[in-house]
Amino acid sequence: MEKNLLNVLNETEKSNITYKKISKNEILFNENEKCKYIGIVIQGELIISSYSYNGNEIIYNILEDNDIFGNNLLFSTSPFYKGNIIAKKDTLIALLDEENLLNILSSNKVFLKEYLKIQSDNAKQLNQTIKLLSFINAEERFLYYLFVNNNEISINNI
Repeated sequence: MEKNLLNVLNETEKSNITYKKISKNEILFNENEKCKYIGIVIQGELIISSYSYNGNEIIYNILEDNDIFGNNLLFSTSPFYKGNIIAKKDTLIALLDEENLLNILSSNKVFLKEYLKIQSDNAKQLNQTIKLLSFINAEERFLYYLFVNNNEISINNI
C-alpha cells in the first residue's frame, strides 16, 4: 500500500481505533474465528497461515507495515478467518470495527478513496493469481508471471 490509511484520519477518527501489541509467534486471530475488524499493520510482520490435512503449514499471505487485513471479510456473508493470523515478530496493529469503519468511510473522502484503491488492487492481484494458476503448464505460468512482473523475478524467503 502506498499510503498509510491512518495518516488521512483526523484526531476524532483516530480516537475510535483500538491499538494492540502482539509478540513474536503470538496468534492474533484463529482460523474460523469471526472477523470483527479491519486491521492495519503499523509496525511488524504477520502471516496468515493454515495447515493441510497432512499437517503441512500453508502460508496464504505475509503482511508488513501499512498492509491491511480483514477488509474482505468484515462485510462478507461468511466473515470467518481462513487461517491463523500470527506475528512473525513483535507487531503493532490498529483495529477498526465495522461501525467506526462505516462512519469514517462516509465522512472522510480521502480515506474512502484510499480504502477503495486497496480493495481494487487486492481484487486485481487475486484475478492475476487465478489467471496464473489457470495455465496448464509451467512454461505458460512462468511467461505470464514474467509479463505481469515486468520481466522481473522476486524470491521471498520466509
